[in-house]
Amino acid sequence: MVCVVFVAAVLVLSLMVGSTPAELSRALSGLLGDASPEIAMDEYIIFHLRLPRLIMAFLAGASLAIVGAVFQALLRNPLATPYTLGVSTGGSFGAYLALSLPSLFPAINFQWGGIDPVPLFAFAGALLAVGIIYMLSRSGGRISPLELLLAGVVMGAIFSSLILVVRYFSRPEELINMDRWIMGMIDITGYDAKIGTALIVLIPSLAILLAQARGLDQISFGENLAAGRGVNVPRLQKTCFLIGSLATAAVVGVVGPIGFVGLIVPHTVRRLVGPDHRLLLPCSVLIGGGFLIVCDTVARTVIAPTQLPVGIITALLGGPFFLFILVRGRCSGSKMRIGA
Repeated sequence: MVCVVFVAAVLVLSLMVGSTPAELSRALSGLLGDASPEIAMDEYIIFHLRLPRLIMAFLAGASLAIVGAVFQALLRNPLATPYTLGVSTGGSFGAYLALSLPSLFPAINFQWGGIDPVPLFAFAGALLAVGIIYMLSRSGGRISPLELLLAGVVMGAIFSSLILVVRYFSRPEELINMDRWIMGMIDITGYDAKIGTALIVLIPSLAILLAQARGLDQISFGENLAAGRGVNVPRLQKTCFLIGSLATAAVVGVVGPIGFVGLIVPHTVRRLVGPDHRLLLPCSVLIGGGFLIVCDTVARTVIAPTQLPVGIITALLGGPFFLFILVRGRCSGSKMRIGA
């Protein structure tokens, strides 16, 4: 209940905060039929500019947070994040490739029907990384957590090398766009195709991951113990990895690689509600969505009218948080508990 109140309060406050003043009550009057110019302006700002952006921020934050919690249980590694397994780097390679296409193939028009190729290529690159990592980590019908982690690290290094190749052959203006994209930015304007794509992919992904709570509680103690308690370990591993990676690919494709959400939120929620995934996962969804809304609100207002990429805000928060986890683990002399 507290998480729901937090998200509702954050959403309402974020709708009213911005470089241009706008009142929610007047915007609601516009929805009810008041057509005066001032009220129409408030309605447009709140419901056509800010609300779509907040919806996308919530979906991205919720997805990254729950995937972080799931991967930490699946890999039994408290520092695992949605980007640990190389999915983000594959998506970044796809986006960089799309941004460099005009110089690589100047005679071809890559704007198919007005659709931006960057999200499509980023999504495809992330899925390519997922497929390769999945094939490399399969062993005896199961996914080996160690091989999964190693495959992710190796594929991340390979895609990083390919990114350097693409950057070398790109024009200066394309490099600027690449650098801006890699920072992560929720640049949603209106209810465009990006939100539709996110809803189609992320809502089912969230539902499937939430349904794995019981199995994640068991596998946190080890695969053999989970299997002895009736958990279909291979199916759980495949479901969590593939669905979690698909959700991450969708987020990367739409808003770019926004880091640290999948690290900060699960650890914070775990300290508040405990390690039971039946509480941890839904609370991570709500707190993760609210957290990224707050970060995006700060990003678009702290130096208004200029907007910062939201990835800068999450990185500024996530770096010290990561160090705090390391220092805390060293002082306690034990691993952070991630299981029930």
